[in-house]
Amino acid sequence: MKSIRTSLAAGIALAAIAVTAAVAQAPAFFRIGTGGTAGTYYPVGGMIANAISNPPVLVSTAVATNGSVANVNAIAGGNMESGFSQADVAYWAFTGTGSFEGKPKVDELRSITNLYSESVHVVVKKGVAKSIADLKGKRVSLDEPGSGTLLNAKAILAAYGITEKDIKPEYVKPNQAADKLKDGSIDAFFITGGYPLAAVSELVTATGGVELLGISGPEAEALMKAAPFFASDEIPAGTYKDIGAVKTLAVGAQWVTSSKIPNDLVYAVIKALWADKTRAVLDAGHAKGKLITPANALKGMAVPLHPGAEKFYKEAGLIK
Repeated sequence: MKSIRTSLAAGIALAAIAVTAAVAQAPAFFRIGTGGTAGTYYPVGGMIANAISNPPVLVSTAVATNGSVANVNAIAGGNMESGFSQADVAYWAFTGTGSFEGKPKVDELRSITNLYSESVHVVVKKGVAKSIADLKGKRVSLDEPGSGTLLNAKAILAAYGITEKDIKPEYVKPNQAADKLKDGSIDAFFITGGYPLAAVSELVTATGGVELLGISGPEAEALMKAAPFFASDEIPAGTYKDIGAVKTLAVGAQWVTSSKIPNDLVYAVIKALWADKTRAVLDAGHAKGKLITPANALKGMAVPLHPGAEKFYKEAGLIK
């Protein structure tokens, strides 16, 4: 880790003058599409945007959105410079497969960095279900259209032989789903994100009458074989009050952009991301911030690196 930091610092020092010259002529705006305010994307995106902004040279803002699919579509449509996306969604968009089957490939999609792993949470009222299979016939929120969680939920349910016709589905944001679980109008909801999730923490604290379902065993193994962007994961005991360790699945959270975004701008963004100022903010601001490191930056890339990011990583000695 020390050698990575040393080479990274050297790369930043060598790049500073060139970056200033490249973007100093006019303000560069760089929006980050995140997710709902109850998830992890939004607070993490806000931290990053605030830390990398250097007005008037670089102005970055975090924008609340419907999540991964919405962010990819916004990037493809030129309505957002960048956004966070689950690795599976980015891969499907780039290749025109999975949930993007039959749609035009988003072949201009490019990676900036890998952020952290996102864990699938299946939150249920106590006593309602002991396993995913028990959700059949139950009132279950799968998250709203445009979210990566919805795609994960469908895939996981299918692995257990459950379709949307076998449950009473709802499609609402996690914070709304938490309220519905609290008042008894639904039995369970899915949310994919980096733990601890605010919506889950607040619900557990407020009611104490919820638990998380595990996703493991032959069904999970078969799903990981069919969809290799899923990985086995565990939400540690104590992450949420009085809830023990839960085995689940996870996908990578990645920051993506478009090949149409100028190289110098992405170069400036990635330089600012790995600066000491941002490091301090990430370490102090959110539990997942500590996992956003140079050592994890290039893991599990779902789509090719943007040339601006690739140039920086090469100069920092992280890639050859």
